[in-house]
Amino acid sequence: MTTARKTTTVFLTVLCGLLLTITGLTQRWPLWAWPVTAVLLLALPMAAARVAARRRGSIPVDFEEQLTATPVERTDCHVNRVVLPSLWDDYSFVFSATVRWCLLERPGGGPVLNPAGLAVDTVLARARAVTEQREPGRASLVRHELSGALSRMYADPTGSLQAMADNISLALPEPDQQRLDRLADVRKDKAVWEHQRKYEQSRRQYLGEDVLKDTGSAVVWWLARNEEQVEQTVSDLPLLAQLTSAANDTDIPERLQNLMAQHLGEAADLNTEEPAPGHTATDHLAGLFDAMGFREGDVRRPMLARQFAELLTEQDRHETAEALRFHFDPPETAPPGDDEKPADGNNDGF
Repeated sequence: MTTARKTTTVFLTVLCGLLLTITGLTQRWPLWAWPVTAVLLLALPMAAARVAARRRGSIPVDFEEQLTATPVERTDCHVNRVVLPSLWDDYSFVFSATVRWCLLERPGGGPVLNPAGLAVDTVLARARAVTEQREPGRASLVRHELSGALSRMYADPTGSLQAMADNISLALPEPDQQRLDRLADVRKDKAVWEHQRKYEQSRRQYLGEDVLKDTGSAVVWWLARNEEQVEQTVSDLPLLAQLTSAANDTDIPERLQNLMAQHLGEAADLNTEEPAPGHTATDHLAGLFDAMGFREGDVRRPMLARQFAELLTEQDRHETAEALRFHFDPPETAPPGDDEKPADGNNDGF
């Protein structure tokens, strides 16, 4: 019986006793009625309390125990801009969050003196286990991963409390983010450059090992691109031989030297006699460059033309060599006023 029930029973007993006493005195009850009244006065309240208890049913937890029970303590604190390591050295994440915890009952154990510190240490250890395995360039993705990893209550190693975190923020310092952006741009530029370099290597390999491997390969390649120009191809044999020899850094084959000498002689005669309709050595070389894909403005045209001119100079065909140089590699025009500069570099005017 609780204290409230006891108080109620005593109050009802006293009240009933007063009422019965007043009634007995006014009605002049006989003497034997007073002991009976006293017994009924004690028995009736107790019987009424028992009947009321049966109707109310059993209570699993006593009301007084609920009032005196110690409430479960649960609180939180905020951590701001804590540095956590990443997978890369010298790059760290900046972590902020709200840490929440609840104490656990430890049989025979003493109270936790600083539950906030223990909860924060537990959460940071869990967060560090994730960030130190992640690259710094994916801070936004790691932030969502931490939101899931720290969203559940887990006990600390001592078993004193359970902790979790929410309102998580994770980012890189702005200077580190700018460095990563620059590194990404460099990697992209390097990938483009590597692609261009491999493309140039492939073209050079195709020209050197396939097209210009020898004069025969060059002729076959030329005919494949100019199926209708058989006579033109025959007349261009000396040029193809020279180009092939220059590409492979070898001498012109003996079987083609007479043909080339005849061709160069005809070109020399064209320079001394009245010009006749037809193609010059310059025209043939220009057509060869065009067929090879070396269009106007390509730096390879003057480079190869200089090599042909050197070969012609060795054959004492100076006029033809000079014509090739003048057409494909003309001298640069001196800027106005260069001829008027004093020879000794003295600008004093004396």
